[in-house]
Amino acid sequence: MGVIGWLLLSVVLPGAAHLRAGWRKTGLALLGCYVAGLLALLWIVLSTDNLIGHLTEDSWLTAITVTAAALGAAWFLLIVHSFVVLKPARLPWGAQILAGTLAGLLAVAVVLPFGVVTQYVWTAQKTLNDVFVDTPVEQQAQAPAAAKEEDPWAGRDRVNILLIGGDGDDDRVGIRTDSMNVASVDVKTGNSVMVSLPRNLEDVRFRPGTPMAEHFPTGFRLPPDPGGGRSDLLNSVWEYADAHPELFGGKQHQGPQVLMDTIGYTLGLKIDWYVLVNIWGFARLVDAIGGVTITVEQDVVFGKYNEGLVKAGTRKLKGADAMWYARSRTYSDDFTRMRRQRCVLAALLDQADPGTVLTRFNKIALATKELIKTDVPRQMLKDLVPLALKVKNAKVTSIQFVPPLINTGSPDWDKIRSMTQKAIQAPADSPTVAMSAKPSKTPAPTKSPTKELSEGCGVS
Repeated sequence: MGVIGWLLLSVVLPGAAHLRAGWRKTGLALLGCYVAGLLALLWIVLSTDNLIGHLTEDSWLTAITVTAAALGAAWFLLIVHSFVVLKPARLPWGAQILAGTLAGLLAVAVVLPFGVVTQYVWTAQKTLNDVFVDTPVEQQAQAPAAAKEEDPWAGRDRVNILLIGGDGDDDRVGIRTDSMNVASVDVKTGNSVMVSLPRNLEDVRFRPGTPMAEHFPTGFRLPPDPGGGRSDLLNSVWEYADAHPELFGGKQHQGPQVLMDTIGYTLGLKIDWYVLVNIWGFARLVDAIGGVTITVEQDVVFGKYNEGLVKAGTRKLKGADAMWYARSRTYSDDFTRMRRQRCVLAALLDQADPGTVLTRFNKIALATKELIKTDVPRQMLKDLVPLALKVKNAKVTSIQFVPPLINTGSPDWDKIRSMTQKAIQAPADSPTVAMSAKPSKTPAPTKSPTKELSEGCGVS
């Protein structure tokens, strides 16, 4: 089957079949275009700074989509024409049928990789446009020159992103932010500190001069709920701000900005952006990557009637079980739950490798669109994506402001700010220790309140 052999060679070396059939000029032209294309691709890869970041830009994604579609059509026509010039009519009738069938299948097969690339890129572009916001032109003009040219961080050493787990749902009014972590990332090394704030911090202070500070000059305090519950804890700030636009001159949806500013003031940091992860959509993301392997140190009970159970042991959890492992407070407390949430974040960071993301790309993209709300500007992605890759391979430590370190009923705000600054200024190789989630009468002396993100995970 020499015809099929030459067709197969033409797939990876365009023009080979034409040279074999005596179409010398056409064969050399096809081969020359192929080599020129490879050289051009190599030049783009080697000469483009921040190539991975640029692959998040609309112009690049559109160019890749169009190029992949055009190359798919070109390769299809190449196989068809190569088959024609090899003159299969000279073969016996049975061989003609077989060769024609195999050539048709091959022509379709060579299109598939280009089709997959086109579909993946289109999905990525649509997901990015759905999740991330475009910065208005007037705001771009006001941005520091350095941030728009050589230095996207405008001379800053760190980027601070508020990561929120919220329970917003179709049948719920407002959003309670039950999980609040600030990722403070060194833009040069990717070394990061994850600062965790408990949901039940009381008497939250607001930045002086803000509408919330004027309304609550001595701290966030409201009368008890009719059922005896509290709606004035840190996790209620977003919901309260959204529900009272009159405090902000009638402006709607001030919750995200108020919470960012409040947590930034609490920690003594400037929060750049927030990312809200819908707790009820979290399970979809875990399922999209094929589950997450976690060591469950002891049985975790969940459900309105305690009917659910995540059994102890090391195994791959599906989305629902991973969500409840991170979320349940049954027979537990907020601080233990915060530790479990940290363990899930560490497992996701470790196990969401490029291979997994690529093979499950469509499912992950769909889950991401339903899961995330953020104010990260679309234009910043080309710089944030490379930074995220640095974080994956860098040192990630964490500090949790829980008892006995901080009394959530009467927080020491100066201590919180001081410890936050020490944590983010500590060298990446400084000693770390685990903190207990429960009060201890004789706590061991510690050199640093920070610890590895995965430290203590799987330990009862």
